[in-house]
Amino acid sequence: MDALEQIQLSTKLRLLQQEHADLDAAISALERSGSGDQLQVRRLKKKKLALKDEIIQVENKLIPDIIA
Repeated sequence: MDALEQIQLSTKLRLLQQEHADLDAAISALERSGSGDQLQVRRLKKKKLALKDEIIQVENKLIPDIIA
């Protein structure tokens, strides 16, 4: 992996992490207010899980497991 690819993956990782944190805050706010319907909360949680999976994939590309 060259330096440009590493920078691009790092940038993508930061964006995904920020989006994940934003979704977490939105879910918490909806649950606290009680005004959000449960379907909307479930959809946001599902999207948050998908983002977490994508974050893990990007992290694995940046820091591959090396078996010694």
